Amino acid sequence: MSGWLARLSLRWRLMALGIAGVAGALVIAGLLLYAATSASLRQATEQEARSSATDVASLVNAGRLPQPVPVSGALVVQVLDSRNRVVGGSATADRLTSLVTAAQRAQLSSGAVLEIPGNRAGVSGSLLAVGVPAGPGAARVLVVAAVPTVDLETSRRVLRTLMLVFFPLFLLLIALIAYRVVGLALRPVDRLRQGAERIGDSADLTERLPVLAARDEISALATTLNEMLARLSAAHDKQRTFVADAAHELRSPLASLQTQLEVAQHVGEGGELPAELLPDVQRLAALVEDLLVLARSGTEAGPVRTEDLGLGSVVDDVLTRYAGARVPVRRSAAPGSRSGADPVVVASRDDVERALANLVDNAVRHATGSVTVSVDSGERTARVVVRDDGGGIPQADLERVFDRFARLDEGRARDSGGSGLGLAITRELLRRNGARVWLEDGSPGVRAVVAFDLA
Repeated sequence: MSGWLARLSLRWRLMALGIAGVAGALVIAGLLLYAATSASLRQATEQEARSSATDVASLVNAGRLPQPVPVSGALVVQVLDSRNRVVGGSATADRLTSLVTAAQRAQLSSGAVLEIPGNRAGVSGSLLAVGVPAGPGAARVLVVAAVPTVDLETSRRVLRTLMLVFFPLFLLLIALIAYRVVGLALRPVDRLRQGAERIGDSADLTERLPVLAARDEISALATTLNEMLARLSAAHDKQRTFVADAAHELRSPLASLQTQLEVAQHVGEGGELPAELLPDVQRLAALVEDLLVLARSGTEAGPVRTEDLGLGSVVDDVLTRYAGARVPVRRSAAPGSRSGADPVVVASRDDVERALANLVDNAVRHATGSVTVSVDSGERTARVVVRDDGGGIPQADLERVFDRFARLDEGRARDSGGSGLGLAITRELLRRNGARVWLEDGSPGVRAVVAFDLA
């Protein structure tokens, strides 16, 4: 499927195909109805003319032909001799000029049905004429009966009008019904989509998609997807457990190694080797701690202990740790913020402090002159913005840096001490507290935005 139809939603594709099928069926049925009705009306008109001609022929055969010939309605009757001269007729017929030509008289004698101009009888439109031979062999005549087709054409025109007016209205009604029916049929699919979206946004990997009671294709799909989610959750749990166990087992030997190197450096043993190895050991220890935080930040760590936090006070507590940072770190007023207003959110203080500290650490590493932190709130959200004036991040990498072990080669040359897990840990900690974090181009530098939903 390609083209404009492929760009439509499933509901509109089903409706388009269904309406196209109904429209095709209606067109075919309408044409057949029009043809059958036209044929039926023509046959009735022809039968009326032939019946009248037969009755007049019976009068001729009996030698009782009255003058004028009595007829009903707008029927026109002429009696023509072998030379196509009028020898009798109705009051509605011309007594001098024949309705048909000599050639047409021959066709009518053989049983044909002709449509002739109505002006020959002084009427508008056309006449449907039939002929019935009558009289003795020596004085053979042809009784011609003609009926105006104005009623036939009127019936056809009314039928065409009804089809052109009511068929579109009928299609519109079918479209409205189809829209509703298709919507009801696709509602279980929409529930599956909403469930999948909710599971994707949630840190709770034990949640499953709703399964309908009906045993149909949709419930089978939901069951299959739930089985897949269960397998993914099991694999995720195994991965977290492995990382947590490995990090836990590495903490003790790394701590022991760091202690021995610090002692050796203090007493002057080993020459320059302890000073060279100590930064690498400290970095490994920090990496192990970060891995342990990531492994413990899932749902298996238990519910988060939340409390009412004043974001301004939390930010002030975090900034006190950066009094001797490489560049000045200060708090600034957000544009349009209300002075003295400290937005309160419900979250874990430890998680929020660590997340904000990671963002400030990251900003300090990359800033050239200063780092600013601001807090502002709106009607529904409260935000913390951490901004540095460094070299910035390419637009295409603003989201990629939240991946685990993501490191940029350009624009972050000073980033030699990071593990590539800081932003991943920040997003994980904030997500389980119902907050969101993203990066924006600060021109210069980068703006890290943390958004909390207010109660």
